[in-house]
Amino acid sequence: MMEQTQWKVKILYDGECPLCLREVNFLQKRDAGRGLVKFVDITDENYTPEENSGIDFETAMERIHGILPDGTVVKDLEVFRRVYEVLGIGWVYAPTKLPILGAIADWIYNIWASWRLPLTGRPNLKTLVEQKRCSQESCGLAKTEPQ
Repeated sequence: MMEQTQWKVKILYDGECPLCLREVNFLQKRDAGRGLVKFVDITDENYTPEENSGIDFETAMERIHGILPDGTVVKDLEVFRRVYEVLGIGWVYAPTKLPILGAIADWIYNIWASWRLPLTGRPNLKTLVEQKRCSQESCGLAKTEPQ
């Protein structure tokens, strides 16, 4: 039996990013328990690409991704446009649909996506991916007691 989808947009977010969490908390309050937006923390140990249109941890960490109920993947500012529209506050991102403003907003988002980790005091993406891998495997490192 297929699970009935109630949500209109699934947003994959970095649960260890303080600014991302601020945005998610705001959006969850706007959703007010209606379940219109499904929030998926990609840093959760139970996160799996298989349940999220094949989007792996590294890809999800590079920039924000959203998934529509039909499996369509959206990225970057389009995720925010969709989520805000679903929550009835689409006017916030409406100007980014205009050609010039949209290009400027996309350019700013790309800078933010590139600098998000260092700006929030976190390791680079390669290090985070390795840490994630090591937390899921033994990494071949034997634990030794101090002598």
